[in-house]
Amino acid sequence: MTSKTLSRNQIVNLIADGKAIVIYKNHVLNLTAWLSRHPGGEKAVYHMIGRDATDEMNAYHSLESIKDFTKWKIGSIDYRWENLLPPIQGAVYTKRPEPTKNKDTEDVITTSEELAQATSSSDNSINEIEYKGIGFPKVAVLPVVPQNELVTDTNKDILFPIKANSIIRDPKELMERYDNKLAQDDLKDIPPLDHETQETLRQKYNLLHNQIKDLGFYECNLWDYGRELIKIGSLFLYSFSFLKLNYLFLSAVFMGLAWHQMTFIAHDAGHVSITHNYQLDNLFGMLIADWFGGLSLGWWKRNHNVHHLITNDPVHDPDIQHLPFFAVSTRLFNSVYSTYYERLVAFDAVAKITIPIQNFLYYPILGFGRFNLYVLSWTHLLRGDGPKKGKAAWFRYFELVGLSFFFFWFFYLVVYRSIDGGWNRFNFVLVSHFTTMMVHVQITLSHFAMSTSDLGVSESFVSRQIRTTMDVDCPEWLDFFHGGLQFQAIHHLFPRLPRHNFRRVQPYVINFCKDVGIKYSIYGFYEGNSIVIGKLGDIAKQCSIMLEATKKYDGDLY
Repeated sequence: MTSKTLSRNQIVNLIADGKAIVIYKNHVLNLTAWLSRHPGGEKAVYHMIGRDATDEMNAYHSLESIKDFTKWKIGSIDYRWENLLPPIQGAVYTKRPEPTKNKDTEDVITTSEELAQATSSSDNSINEIEYKGIGFPKVAVLPVVPQNELVTDTNKDILFPIKANSIIRDPKELMERYDNKLAQDDLKDIPPLDHETQETLRQKYNLLHNQIKDLGFYECNLWDYGRELIKIGSLFLYSFSFLKLNYLFLSAVFMGLAWHQMTFIAHDAGHVSITHNYQLDNLFGMLIADWFGGLSLGWWKRNHNVHHLITNDPVHDPDIQHLPFFAVSTRLFNSVYSTYYERLVAFDAVAKITIPIQNFLYYPILGFGRFNLYVLSWTHLLRGDGPKKGKAAWFRYFELVGLSFFFFWFFYLVVYRSIDGGWNRFNFVLVSHFTTMMVHVQITLSHFAMSTSDLGVSESFVSRQIRTTMDVDCPEWLDFFHGGLQFQAIHHLFPRLPRHNFRRVQPYVINFCKDVGIKYSIYGFYEGNSIVIGKLGDIAKQCSIMLEATKKYDGDLY
């Protein structure tokens, strides 16, 4: 293991060569060889390239995994690291020759300002760069905050302009102004984005995280899951009993309720928050999710990890990329290239019909959510998108057998063999799947109404998670309905924390937010739904304005 000190420019050169370089504490890690083995998927690592990922890596990994991080160490830094924009998010890097010293002071280049000056040239053009290597997108991605720029009070009006200097004729400018106004509002609810303030925020978050550990909140009471299994087993028993009695509607409802509750356990297992043993939790999660629920845990983990790291970004977070049915940001009106799906998320003819009325379609469309998850699960497994090496490689084959078993027992034994008549079968499938709509409502409730702004790479992990996530306030007896995941802000700060401890940790997070000056969003279930519908309605209105303005704009051109 080397202790070589690497300059900022040397690290940039490694990234330009296509290496997956991540900073952990003062260690420089080269994770390139680890990508094919990373259980959480390679894209989660891509979004950490060039960044100090200490907080993220500590939050998502067990102590055992954390001890292994230094295996990938290629050097160290002895200066404060200022985050680079990852290539997957639109950064352009070209190799620069050494030495990397400032001629006047002979100091190593360590700041983003110095790097911007050292690397500024015509060949940094996005149109001219040849995208190559690990972590680079297949097409050019343009970040909202330009590479190497820091959002400050002095330049926020330049980066997010909302005052018109002239009459706007292009409808896209109207949408940009709307989105910029939201970004300006977001800046009021978080501490300044300068490196010193964000570093202080990180330190306080780490103190909170250590306090949560010391108080024993990471310890899971396995009896909580014993009760969960009894609950789910009872729901299945009711479902099969009503099926035997030919009460098909009740049977379908209880089947859906069982799946609804199973989702919460699969979620916990995917985060390795039950036993904290990777293989054991994932085996348990796959049995629950795949064999009895028909959904791929591996697909969910790959998707969900990216969602946690780059929450609510319209270009990068797959959990808010739902065109042509939903748009929670006007940025999606430009048909963005999804770095997760590696394809264009098109604002097409269908979207132009559905988005202007999306607030009315919200609940009906969520009713079909589980059918979409089947497609995503099978696509993930058949394409082999999960890890192909390492301790998670065998999951794919276990999941393929599990999904096949589910479709056999549910669609063949239950639906086809146990129910007479095509219409009755159709209704059973529809009712059982629509019952699980509550899961989709609960999850989207925590993010759809929240910030979708890109505020640059200086924003800390803790700031982004609280800014983009809403908690739901409800009495404890309603935890059955929400599964405990109504505390999404707590979950996003401490992903491996056992779900049944979220409510106990909430007061600590509220006090933390008051101390550091971050707005903690929490609303009742009814109020939260109203806010989501209102946000969808606002975006729908903007869409209608844009479409109407586009007709006039196009007409004026001819």
